[in-house]
Amino acid sequence: MLLKTLSELQGTSGAEKKVRDLLQEEITPYVDSLAVDKIGNLIAVKKGAKNSPKVLLTAHMDEVALMVTEITPDGFLKFRPVGGIDPRILVSKPVKVSGINGVIGSKAIHLQKTQERQQALKLDQLYIDIGANSKEEAERYIKLGDYAYFVTGFEALGQAFFKGKAFDDRVGCYVIVETLKKRFDNLNLVAAFTVQEEVGLRGSKVAAYHTQPDFALNIEGTISADMAHIEEEEWVTELGKGPALSIQDQTTLYNPLLIKQVVDLAKQNKIPLQFRRGTSGNNDAGKIHSSRTGIPTLSINVPCRYIHSPASMVRQDDIQNTIQLVEEILRAIPDHFIF
Repeated sequence: MLLKTLSELQGTSGAEKKVRDLLQEEITPYVDSLAVDKIGNLIAVKKGAKNSPKVLLTAHMDEVALMVTEITPDGFLKFRPVGGIDPRILVSKPVKVSGINGVIGSKAIHLQKTQERQQALKLDQLYIDIGANSKEEAERYIKLGDYAYFVTGFEALGQAFFKGKAFDDRVGCYVIVETLKKRFDNLNLVAAFTVQEEVGLRGSKVAAYHTQPDFALNIEGTISADMAHIEEEEWVTELGKGPALSIQDQTTLYNPLLIKQVVDLAKQNKIPLQFRRGTSGNNDAGKIHSSRTGIPTLSINVPCRYIHSPASMVRQDDIQNTIQLVEEILRAIPDHFIF
């Protein structure tokens, strides 16, 4: 299954090659041209009728991870996050560093003072243990700047859920791959699988400037907090309620007219749709919509529990409904969408 393979691949910001290579192999039969730009974005073109609108689909390939910044004299690896990771989730998590298995360690609770036990551990109190006895031994396998990735196998949970890592945003990449398998003679479709979203939306800025689309649709995995101990107004999105349409976030205020058109389209096609009820965070739309003279842009999000952590959860039907909604939007663009 493609989503399983995408989830289990290792590819953080600036190191997306394995993900890019797989995507290139998957979409080659369905597009007219492929290119990798200078920053590392994979750009695919699927031609439609001459003079038809040019639409940009985007999803980012990179995932959050850790970077080795120091090797201690006794062989432990100090690190810093690549992207936003809460240090409180890291203790005792298994990781893989340049093919070497390791575990994130800290001072055992039995050795902590009372005051230490009352405070969350900080990054500088954590380290990766790869079973080395000295700095020299660790340096045989690891060098500064190497990435450490969470070790999480993809699997189905219950009758409706998937568990895995990197659903932000490999789930968006999967949606675009499935979309490219369909024909869209009514528009010129450009798909950009972008790099370095987690560290500043960098790839999308380059892709949007280069491709100059008439309209852009960003597909993202976004936070879902529909859990018992969290008040409902803080859920942001809910699993099982369909794709979530962004209204506002930290870098984008989305066009109300475009939002209404998507809502109407979802109703007409009986596709469940929810709003992303939160303004924190951002995504590639933040750089796309302000490119050149401005690009009308929307963000369609797949709800995801435990985002930016070693293991996240999504619902199968949310993914399928996102694919259907994206298809309906693309088919409606020439005749029904007003930019």
